Amino acid sequence: MEHGDVNGMIVRVEGVHKFFRRGSERLDVLNGLSLEVPEGEFLGLMGPSGSGKTTLLNLIAGLDKPSEGEVWVGDQRVSAMSESQLARWRTRHVGFVFQFYHLLPVLSAYENVELPLLLLRLSAAQRRQQVLTALELVGLSDRMDHRPGQLSGGQQQRVGIARAIVTDPTLIVADEPTGDLDARSAEEILNLLVELRKSLRKTILLVTHDPRAAVRADRLMHLDKGRLVEHQATA
Repeated sequence: MEHGDVNGMIVRVEGVHKFFRRGSERLDVLNGLSLEVPEGEFLGLMGPSGSGKTTLLNLIAGLDKPSEGEVWVGDQRVSAMSESQLARWRTRHVGFVFQFYHLLPVLSAYENVELPLLLLRLSAAQRRQQVLTALELVGLSDRMDHRPGQLSGGQQQRVGIARAIVTDPTLIVADEPTGDLDARSAEEILNLLVELRKSLRKTILLVTHDPRAAVRADRLMHLDKGRLVEHQATA
């Protein structure tokens, strides 16, 4: 078994430090942090603003590199990859869900979902099949020709989730996915994420301030001053 895939852990963060320099001052965001996430887990990350939640998510998703320590996803040591290797790896292995959707307004829902597939070697027929499957999974088959401006916030976030799962990624990383939604839409998006975890066995990492989102997670970690503390989930 490869070093990065020990005991069925899909994510392994080992002794990670992340610091930034501001002049002569060193700002520590993550301090010797370690984390293991088993395959198929829905992990919630909470903590005050500036606690390093998004930094940790970005390190796992290959958007940033640790100052010290290692990040493994499956048997890949993400923290050792070059920028070009990371770009290729992210395209195939990470599905991103953002707070403000990041959809292109001039494209239809179908075209927005198709975008990540254009970077992969797939035939037009294969792309179409994967886009239609993703849109069906999020319940938007009947809205595929609509542009984002013709959709509600909740529907736009569903398009965002369809785009995240269309490549069948190893990980789904969601940064405040309900942060811009009303309570009902937020509830629907959380139901959808839970359903995707169950039906597709997806590993989901969720950063949130929303207690309603946090209780849906299988496990909840609290990040404060660059360190992780596990919270016992309440029934």
